[in-house]
Amino acid sequence: MKRIIAVLILISAISILLLTYHENEEEPQGFTAYRLIAHAMGSIGEQPYTNAYEAMLANYEKGTRVFEIDLMLTEDRKVVARHEWTESMTQQLGQQDKLPDHKQAARLTHEEFINTPILEQYQPMDIEAIMDMMQHYSDMYIVTDTKEQEDKDIEHLLTEIVNAAEQRDPELLDRVVIQIYNEPMLDMVHEIYPFESIIYTLYATQDSPAEITAFVQENKIDAVTMPEYKVSPNFVAKLKAAGAVTYVHTINDTNTVNNYEKWGVYGVYSDLLTEPEIEQDSLRYLY
Repeated sequence: MKRIIAVLILISAISILLLTYHENEEEPQGFTAYRLIAHAMGSIGEQPYTNAYEAMLANYEKGTRVFEIDLMLTEDRKVVARHEWTESMTQQLGQQDKLPDHKQAARLTHEEFINTPILEQYQPMDIEAIMDMMQHYSDMYIVTDTKEQEDKDIEHLLTEIVNAAEQRDPELLDRVVIQIYNEPMLDMVHEIYPFESIIYTLYATQDSPAEITAFVQENKIDAVTMPEYKVSPNFVAKLKAAGAVTYVHTINDTNTVNNYEKWGVYGVYSDLLTEPEIEQDSLRYLY
């Protein structure tokens, strides 16, 4: 009996220590208060990559607050939410019957883009509409995924984001999270505007984990996101020690989220999941 009581006391003590540990962890602020980032604004009707107004609104109403958005330039150099100007994307978005043959795999003008519905029912978005949404929903964050490849185009795109925000309320820029793809891009970003929040995405870099960790620590990067093949518990732990939370992309089931959580991964990009879903199933609530 005494042994049973001792074991119960030990279990209770461990539980209290674990609870205290979790309670004493510094709470993330800003966009890192959220563990779910909606990939391409999240799916609507299980259709990913729409970057559509209805997808953003539907996932916001489900509790998601951070939205990664694919951003490109139109033929007349307006910023719009589009993953790529390819024939396959035109078909995926159900727009092939609405566009002439020479526009199936080409940049649209802004007018053509806005007036070509996605899947015949969803509204394409430009940076003006995105900023209107952010102004209306004061707890909404966006993460930029700039799909342009040339520096001059990236600079123009980011400048247009700044202009669109400042025309409404400069404080909107506090909720714009810039995703960078390599170390030099950080200097480019800061020359345009001193954005408060940065995510370093690793899918395009060939830098070593040690180089990435040093860069993150030196520049006080908020978060790092990476594809599954780059994740390891050791790398995640070093990034955390350097001051960054870690996201993995693109994850669409809670079991995988939990497996990465065991490795110390903080959150995920997802097409299908929502913020309440991963919070509800989080292993943190076992203690």
